[in-house]
Parts: sequence; C-alpha cells; structure tokens
Amino acid sequence: MTKMVMISYNEAMDEEVMEVLEACAMKNYTKLLGVFGRGTASGIHLGNDIWPGRNNLLYVACPQEQAQKMLGCIRELKKKFGREGVKAFVFPVEEVV
Repeated sequence: MTKMVMISYNEAMDEEVMEVLEACAMKNYTKLLGVFGRGTASGIHLGNDIWPGRNNLLYVACPQEQAQKMLGCIRELKKKFGREGVKAFVFPVEEVV
C-alpha cells in the first residue's frame, strides 16, 4: 500500500531532513520552502520581526515499509533537535493519476 508522508520542519533543519531522505533511499519528493504556521510545541513561524522563522514541507509518496522507516528516522531527529520543530504525518494514497 502506498503512503504519503508529509514532513513539516523548521527551515534551519533542512540539511538534516534531506539526510534522512537519503538514508531512507527516497529519491522522489516534493518540497515547499518558506511556509508559515503555528504549532503547539514549535510556536509561531510567520517570517516577520514579531514571529521570525519559517518552515519547509516535504511530501514523499512511498510504500508503507519505507514510510515506517522514515518515521523512525524522524523520531530520532526529534530527539536530537527537540523544540526546533519537526513533525511527520502519514496519509493513505488512494489513487495516483
């Protein structure tokens, strides 16, 4: 079964997150740079003087086994960076056209 993994993370962690993709042998992804948001743990990131910082998003469609491996690597990143902010969400992929 194919899964869509969405990873939301602080832009300062870009290199480390891309290393996770490499370690999981993920070659195909969609990356959105400089997105804004608010998280309970990570706080507000609006890219301005009052709420500095931005996030990036990665979307990776992959088999369920690879998604689980990637989640394990993201858990390790969370331990390493703590409040810096990285989260992964997994969605089922029903159809690809």
